[in-house]
Amino acid sequence: MFFRNLTLFRFPASINFDDLETQLADAALKPVGPMELSSRGFISPFGRAGGEDAALMHRIDDAIWLTVGGEDKLLPSSVVNDLLQKKVDEFEAKNARRPGGKMRRQMKDDLVAELLPRAFVRPTRTDALIDLKHGVIVIDTSSRKVAEAVVSQVREALGSFPALPINAEVAPRAVMTGWIAGDELPEGLSLGDECELRDPADSGAVVKVQRMELAGEEIDTHLEAGKQVARLALTLDDHAGFVLGEDLVLRKFKLLDGAVEQLESSERDDIRAEMDARFALMAGEFKRLFTVLESALKLSKAD
Repeated sequence: MFFRNLTLFRFPASINFDDLETQLADAALKPVGPMELSSRGFISPFGRAGGEDAALMHRIDDAIWLTVGGEDKLLPSSVVNDLLQKKVDEFEAKNARRPGGKMRRQMKDDLVAELLPRAFVRPTRTDALIDLKHGVIVIDTSSRKVAEAVVSQVREALGSFPALPINAEVAPRAVMTGWIAGDELPEGLSLGDECELRDPADSGAVVKVQRMELAGEEIDTHLEAGKQVARLALTLDDHAGFVLGEDLVLRKFKLLDGAVEQLESSERDDIRAEMDARFALMAGEFKRLFTVLESALKLSKAD
């Protein structure tokens, strides 16, 4: 398991996770009920490889792996509306008048109640890494809404979890624009081949560059015109590549050969052992990367 997008929240170092395993058990995923649209709760990070009695968390040193599972009923609005129209037409043919708004709403509610128990269920999962050393929870998504939902699940399980979106004391746009303009990058970081430039007034002017040398005349022209970097592809040594956004979300995160070759150097007998090794590698590389970004962007700590 390797995360593909990293949305970061920071929490106070004083939070106690000693009883987390027990607290998660009380917040485990329950099957979505016949009349429910969705259900959320914690599942084993190892999935089916963990077995029926697998713990709902996995810890290696000061890194914890959690997974929020979900079950969502698939009830497309187009299907509901089509069936509702048929019921409306039947009512009109029988009564020689169209149903009023209140009656239509009741007909729709009755229809949904009829369809829900027979709807297909789609399972989902969202992984999270809790870095106890830095006081950071990392959610594998680029969606702030999804990330906040995971944090809310952790908060509900713990009773209290004052985690807030990561914040920088300097403007990320200014820092990234400086890097692409020739400022010295932090040790270990190097420019990738992708960036997004925007007008500082956010007038809608956007320039997206991919698979191009970023330290060149074309980019310089955009910078001279006043555009600023809103997203920037970076590489940490030969271990991790990602696109850093001004919202401090790391997209297109990928562990590179320099990191992954550590997995290939040792053999493992089962899927769980392989997933365990991947999580250990993921956690280690994230901590290394976070240390660099924390210093470069002056990321604020939680109170």
